[in-house]
Amino acid sequence: MDDHEPIAGLSRDALDRRLDRSTASPIVVAFSGGGDSLALLIGARRWAEAVGRPVVAVTIDHRLQPGSAGWAAWCAAQAERLGVAHRTFLWNGEKPRTGIPAAARAARHALLAQAARAVGARVILIGHTADDRLEARLMRQAGGSIPEPREWTPSPIWPAGRGLFLLRPLLNVRRADIRARLREAGETWLDDPANTDPRHPRVRARLELAGGGDLPPEAATPAPCLDHLTIDSAGEITFKGARASRPHLLSSGRYARASLGAALLCASGSSRPPRTDRLDRLLARIEAGEVFTATLAGARIEADLDEIRITREAGDIARAGARSLPLIAGEPIVWDGRFEVTANVDGLSVAPLAGLAAGLDRGERAALSRLSPAVRKCLPAIIEGAGRVTAPLLAPDERVSIRSLIEDRLLAACGAIVSEARTGP
Repeated sequence: MDDHEPIAGLSRDALDRRLDRSTASPIVVAFSGGGDSLALLIGARRWAEAVGRPVVAVTIDHRLQPGSAGWAAWCAAQAERLGVAHRTFLWNGEKPRTGIPAAARAARHALLAQAARAVGARVILIGHTADDRLEARLMRQAGGSIPEPREWTPSPIWPAGRGLFLLRPLLNVRRADIRARLREAGETWLDDPANTDPRHPRVRARLELAGGGDLPPEAATPAPCLDHLTIDSAGEITFKGARASRPHLLSSGRYARASLGAALLCASGSSRPPRTDRLDRLLARIEAGEVFTATLAGARIEADLDEIRITREAGDIARAGARSLPLIAGEPIVWDGRFEVTANVDGLSVAPLAGLAAGLDRGERAALSRLSPAVRKCLPAIIEGAGRVTAPLLAPDERVSIRSLIEDRLLAACGAIVSEARTGP
């Protein structure tokens, strides 16, 4: 047995369960140079080598410390030693004065998504461990809101992270065990000085644990009742059968809040979750069987005795993501966070249909009349320079292709996509 086998064995089970052996697409590994990410890179390289898939190590240089460029260079050298391709991405621009950890986390995920898309990867491996789970729980007990990391989740960045998933294969392994195996193999790693700075809540939680703490089972993934769910081509999400089983439509038991929040975000195309107190009030009205219309997080909710319908809120359609956007032939763009639009010719733009419906041809107007009034104004319209208006969701337009992102995003958020083999295009 070689020195790296005990290290590689730590992540093999999760890699076997989640990754697709039949594809040749690359696997991206977030590589900071720390012990956890080094063990992850060693395990990923071993697994990928056996199935014939390339691995790309990606280091994010946040440019928050004077020596960060040197750290990135060290990471590149380690990846080369292991026979793994390496790329460094920089967090450029002015940094916020407050909230640096959250801002750095968002920037890191955005750059990892950019890296994955650039090389054609669908999965990004992250080196979180069981200690990260325990630390997150302690931080929440102290009043924080940081979520507990899960083994398999969609990228938190939208829409740049669409179709991408995060896999944390070491989530049930303690950090001390990882480091012990690295030492036995003669490996060295970098220790971030920020990890010992007690000004950070995570560091205080880490010091409180000091390697101890019992590890409870990983929190279960929300389980939506997909049999009751439909999503039409115009982007309306409908939960049917409300009269018989309202409390269980969105999800089972205590996961109803998560499923409802995901449905609102997906229907509106937003990336900003609704406030918890407002979401709880909306959920209470649904579970009480009320008949009502409400708006939240850019979505419109219509609840009657038979259905709950969630769609884009027309009054919010003028926000920045839904304004008229120019289309460049062959370059896909995401419009309003809901639809991916690709032009086949130049000279086109996409905009909300609100105020433009009179320019549609007779067939499109007839198709439009069959849709819910709440949906009509929020449809994407294609505008030609000369003024011609079409709505490709109502009738095909050979000048453009359009793909709804709503269904795949909702299924991913609710835990219905459980492995790489089941990810979208």
